[in-house]
Amino acid sequence: MRVETDGASRETARADYGNDSKGGRSVSRDMAQADADRMKKYRSKINRGLMQVDVNPDGGAHDPEGDWDSEEHLSQATEILVDFIKIIQNKFPNWSREQQLKGGIAAYNVGDGKVKNYKAVDYYTTHGDYSNDVVARAHWYKEKRDY
Repeated sequence: MRVETDGASRETARADYGNDSKGGRSVSRDMAQADADRMKKYRSKINRGLMQVDVNPDGGAHDPEGDWDSEEHLSQATEILVDFIKIIQNKFPNWSREQQLKGGIAAYNVGDGKVKNYKAVDYYTTHGDYSNDVVARAHWYKEKRDY
């Protein structure tokens, strides 16, 4: 909850929900709320860290293990995120733990080589807002659904 976030970009709002707002934390929270009912059936898996493994050759280029909602896939995604957080911690030892977490989330999306500084942590991420949107949605789930 201490990780700073600007929320979703206008591009993410448009791509995910056809929403033509300016973006921001409120848009990420609106999108999280819109997904909330659908997410109920995955709550126990989400609480253990349900994530997608990036198979895009320009992104993570990982070979997914198991079905997308399996424990095997979840474990793989968690290991990938933890590895990226550790890389960002080593790359930017003077960043706060919250900044390192956000950097690790951005690296999960685009690789650690494209995370160059904290002010532009999302510069190369999907729609230029990946970690900001992930954090803003996580804030909503924590506040409203106690995930």
